[in-house]
Amino acid sequence: MEKVTRYRQIVQQILQPYGEQKPAYGNIEVDKIFDKEHDHYQIVHVGWQGQEWVHSCIIHIDIKNEKIWLQWNGTEDDIAANLVVAGVPKEDIVLGFQSPFMRQFTEYAVS
Repeated sequence: MEKVTRYRQIVQQILQPYGEQKPAYGNIEVDKIFDKEHDHYQIVHVGWQGQEWVHSCIIHIDIKNEKIWLQWNGTEDDIAANLVVAGVPKEDIVLGFQSPFMRQFTEYAVS
């Protein structure tokens, strides 16, 4: 459980700056969704850009079975590499957006 507590802190630290970056366009709110009880973490953009409704998940991370699952990364940054720099071993990071078959060819955990 100590490992999961540490991973929660790391994920929140990595996501915090993204939750403070308001898009330069439109009337967009940036929501930080940190569900610490169920270990779901998201950065979501919600609002209007001109006449278009915007509802977009920018980053989605879950913690499952003592591993960090990067479910979606809509940024230009390498979030998985940032997790490694923060002290998470590659074998504890799953690229959930990759198919289970393709994960075996990455540097990270299969599941």
